[in-house]
Amino acid sequence: MALEDLYREVILDHYRNPRNKGRLDDPEASADGVNPLCGDEISIDLKLEGDRVSAVAIDGQGCSISQASASMMSEAVKGKTLDEIADLAAGFRRMMSLDEADGPGLDPDRPGAVLGDIEALQGVRRYPVRIKCAGLGWNTLLEALSSLKP
Repeated sequence: MALEDLYREVILDHYRNPRNKGRLDDPEASADGVNPLCGDEISIDLKLEGDRVSAVAIDGQGCSISQASASMMSEAVKGKTLDEIADLAAGFRRMMSLDEADGPGLDPDRPGAVLGDIEALQGVRRYPVRIKCAGLGWNTLLEALSSLKP
């Protein structure tokens, strides 16, 4: 199986079987995101223990890219500290070419390699209009986390 086919299967699996789907009661942080260009929607709820995400829930509707990316993101951030999440989000942005700088630990041939399943989304870079779809969940996550800062 070619790498591109494997990536497609990972994306379809997350779309068909989203991880952490639903809402949380009394979240410490939450946000709703919408891509006005296509109508994709994502809601994110987070519970924290100290500075670590103990639970995450996502809900929404939209294309396979936006929904799969949010599912992958929800798995990646569960159990991570806020600093680790900031690093993951920065790595995602670099992989998607939204930020120009190369970060530490990024393989120039596989810029998403440190991101696990999320690496499957790097093919979206070939379709610039879809980058916003892939980034919707991440932008919504960062919005939710920004509500925690005094």
